[in-house]
Amino acid sequence: MVALAIHGGAGGDGPWKGPTDLDPQRIACMYNVLSTVGSMLDSGIDALEAVTKAVEMMENEPLFNAGIGSVLAANGSVTMDASVMRGKDSAAGSVVNVTNLRNPIKAAKYVLEKGWPVMLNGKSADEFGIKNGVEEVTQEWLKTELRTAQWKKWRKAKSMPGATDEDDEAILDHDSEGMGTVGAVAIDAKGVLAAATSTGGMTGKPDGRIGDTPIIGAGTWADDIVAVSCTGIGEAFIRTCAAHEVSTRIRLGQTLESACKNMLDMVAPFGGRGGVIAIDSEGNIEIPFQTMLMYRGYWKDGEILTGIGPDLSSQ
Repeated sequence: MVALAIHGGAGGDGPWKGPTDLDPQRIACMYNVLSTVGSMLDSGIDALEAVTKAVEMMENEPLFNAGIGSVLAANGSVTMDASVMRGKDSAAGSVVNVTNLRNPIKAAKYVLEKGWPVMLNGKSADEFGIKNGVEEVTQEWLKTELRTAQWKKWRKAKSMPGATDEDDEAILDHDSEGMGTVGAVAIDAKGVLAAATSTGGMTGKPDGRIGDTPIIGAGTWADDIVAVSCTGIGEAFIRTCAAHEVSTRIRLGQTLESACKNMLDMVAPFGGRGGVIAIDSEGNIEIPFQTMLMYRGYWKDGEILTGIGPDLSSQ
């Protein structure tokens, strides 16, 4: 049994208002990721390679908040976080506040492969990634017209950090926080599980802010029974060790469906409404969310389903 699930962020309140003009491009990217990486899994690549490749492809899509297209911090800069974890041996790698890498997830995977340390921060993380072959890019290359417009709107309105992250018109009706963070979970032919997550954070975030994405056990987790990637307000997921909580609940006897739902219920009172994708050792997939929408999809047995609002559809 091989399977892959991905997300492109969750957010918003109230009923889904339908796709924006930019959403078809996001859906097309997710479908391409699932088709490409799903076929690679079917051909024998391992779960770690699969989730890294899936997230890398989404980092290369300017309409997701990771890699090119990452949101701008309060000072107008782009800083990015990413992490990856392999379940069979608890190997993990994370990079925090990188500024000049095209694909932060590749640097996180190189950290995992090196074995020590588990996390690298700032300039040292950039230098490590570049030394290991991750493409170096400029800050200006990472900034898109959409994200710059969102930042200018945020600054003018003196909004809370993240308030304009989904403003497609700088723009959209899905006004929420945390959207666009990308993640992937997979199980390979050997039954090995892996998870990966990458983000540019929140529009207007203060200098030095770190969310849940690069923190193992908060935004990303994989062990021998489940792989998890979260999206939402990072601080709440950190305070509850949310990704790891799914594994804990399964070990206590809950189903994957119940473990994911109960974790989101636990996070919500801390202001952390969001979503999660998870695959267990039996190949079961859960992709629940408590917000207006979540960009999400999965590949299993050659079938691809994607969605934004309440329902999934095949392509």
